[in-house]
Amino acid sequence: MAADRRTFLKGLGMLGAAALVPGCATSTTSTGGSSSGATGELSLQSNLSSEQAKAAMEKLVAAYNKTGGSTVKMNTVAAEIFRTQLPTYLTSSNPPDVYTWYAGSVANSYAKKDLLLDVTSVWDGMKNYPQSMQKVSTGENGQKIFVPTSYYWWGVFYRKSNFAKWGVTPPKTWEEFLAVCKTIQSKGVAPIGIGLGDTPWVASAWFDYLNIRINGAPFHRQLLAGEGRFDDPKVKAVFTKWKEALPYFDPKGKSFPFQEATSAMLGGKTGMFLIGTFFADSAPKDALDDIDFFQFPIIDPAVPVAEEAPIDGYFASKKVKDPEGVKKFMAWLATAEAQEIYVQNSSGTAIPANPDGKSADTPLVRKGKAMVQEAKEITQFFNRDSSDALQPTADAALTKFLDKPDQIDQILKDWQAAAEKVFKA
Repeated sequence: MAADRRTFLKGLGMLGAAALVPGCATSTTSTGGSSSGATGELSLQSNLSSEQAKAAMEKLVAAYNKTGGSTVKMNTVAAEIFRTQLPTYLTSSNPPDVYTWYAGSVANSYAKKDLLLDVTSVWDGMKNYPQSMQKVSTGENGQKIFVPTSYYWWGVFYRKSNFAKWGVTPPKTWEEFLAVCKTIQSKGVAPIGIGLGDTPWVASAWFDYLNIRINGAPFHRQLLAGEGRFDDPKVKAVFTKWKEALPYFDPKGKSFPFQEATSAMLGGKTGMFLIGTFFADSAPKDALDDIDFFQFPIIDPAVPVAEEAPIDGYFASKKVKDPEGVKKFMAWLATAEAQEIYVQNSSGTAIPANPDGKSADTPLVRKGKAMVQEAKEITQFFNRDSSDALQPTADAALTKFLDKPDQIDQILKDWQAAAEKVFKA
């Protein structure tokens, strides 16, 4: 892991983070899509559904369609719907060809079911990508199954003008964080935003960060791989610590999605929001200069610092009728040119995965890269380090915890039982 991490970070200064942009409820949903065979037309199923991200994807597709290759037709699906429908897409008799999704364990979970196209030949033209990117794009059978195009980071975001108005500064420790929460609450503002309506997976960021801060990244990965138990006392310690912050969460945040939680933070109705940089695609461009973030607070200084830096990109159905056309498209997506098109037309927090690609040279992006570069460990996100099938068990457990924090023991017992069913499936 250490060697892979060093290789990853070597490229990270030039690498990047095109955001996972979870969708909004008004996005077009899919009835399954279709592969049109070797007719010069390919179907792309995209979960990048916020306004700026969708517009950037449209520019990306339009640029490819001018290259003289296959014509790509894109269908955009809200991310929560996309995730639940992805197994259906991939197992249907006539699935979409190419999909936006995630590297690592989550992609491998589909590859193990023999649902993904072998794109090893695409990687023949990706020699400049770091070894770590290759590793998370390779299935257990040794085939390349994924083409990474970006990474991004998570942090606790806030408006600089609001912090100045409230007289608070970014905390570094858990104790300092709770003190900031107390001060913001005294101003009549809910300190911590959360958007669980339609996007319950947002709560997983709190579980991930508390677990990697208290128990460390190796324990976290083992737990999510089914090599640990959710009713372990170490996991209970995560929830016990989390309870200390619950009085500062926005109670309204359980009823609306992360996009509205973003608006609440920007409007000064909440103080802070633990979220990935993709949230910026739901923010007005004129607000971006006033947005900053701080690292999730340190809880135990003895635990090596880990950060969430998810890798996004594309995989394809094994059932595609024009595999060479699909591979040509995916090879183009791996180029610096293609990734810069997305960067230039989205919120600017997206950074190309191709080491030759240029990211936006903003203070926010520079700060995010530095934070990840300095981390001792890198994690991705709950479902990315486990599987899409395990994510609903987290959604149920964490949502219940936020409603009934005094039932931790029963919640963890139920979570373990639900997780066992997923791992045994």
